[in-house]
Amino acid sequence: MSGIPAFGLIDCQLGRVRELIDKQLTVPTKAGDIKPLLEYVSTRSGKMLRPGLVLLAGGCCGKITDEHIRVAAIVEMIHNATLLHDDVIDEGQKRRGLPTANSLWGNESAVLLGDFLLSRAFKMCAELEPQVARVIAATAIRVCEGELRQVSQRRNWQLSESEYIDIITEKSAALFSGCCYLGGLLARESKAQVQSLAVFGLNAGIAFQITDDLLDIIGDENKTGKTLGSDVSKRKLTLAVIHLLGAVDDPAPIRQSLSSIGAGLAEMLSRYGSLEYARGRAQEFVDRAVGALAGLKESDAKGALIETAKFMAGRVV
Repeated sequence: MSGIPAFGLIDCQLGRVRELIDKQLTVPTKAGDIKPLLEYVSTRSGKMLRPGLVLLAGGCCGKITDEHIRVAAIVEMIHNATLLHDDVIDEGQKRRGLPTANSLWGNESAVLLGDFLLSRAFKMCAELEPQVARVIAATAIRVCEGELRQVSQRRNWQLSESEYIDIITEKSAALFSGCCYLGGLLARESKAQVQSLAVFGLNAGIAFQITDDLLDIIGDENKTGKTLGSDVSKRKLTLAVIHLLGAVDDPAPIRQSLSSIGAGLAEMLSRYGSLEYARGRAQEFVDRAVGALAGLKESDAKGALIETAKFMAGRVV
């Protein structure tokens, strides 16, 4: 089980996705010395959120096909590669409740392991219809552009909310949108319906990232399963902090001590309504996501998509 209640509807298909990913992580006997690295990826399956969206979007439009399974595996491998790279960038020590690859084998091995996953994903893309492969490639480019923009905006204390939304739209929400778009496209749905699914995924993805950024500040590492506080330590402004900087009379002291505020940051964010503001904005994007599905016929898959969007933004308590 993925841990997402609504994914019970596609549990069998997600099992097939996991099996296909595991097949891509096999190596010849002569390369057995890298086996522990590949086993690391295989045994650390997450919630499978992005492949689940591919499958549910396909289910909204008809039958889930073998191509849905293949594409779902590809997007999860791309996502896992970005996590390996992110942990190096953020110096993360914990992911999915276990030590990160960089903490176990060093940065070089972690980066190369991510590259290995990407190369396997590219090989699988070569066997897809050109239109589908182009969508995956364009989505991967958007994700990388968003990550680059976020790094370039570190220490930018004037970063606006709209600029923050633009960054997370590219670095995170674009992949959610691409997953939903691909699910509809592979089901041969109409252009309008496929676009509705893409809009759903984009807004749900923005809500997800706003919530994830909140968890980085106020989350419990035992529950999130990953190293927290990296945004603050790396001077990456997120929505709640942007709101706080705009709410105080003099933001200079906050800017100067942001990296060392620690637990006091959460209290300050709460006092100035910044946590509540970020939660409210996440809910607004969930509402937009749900609204985008209004034109799709009612089905169990559509209901599961809506519940998934609510789950994505409901992780902060």
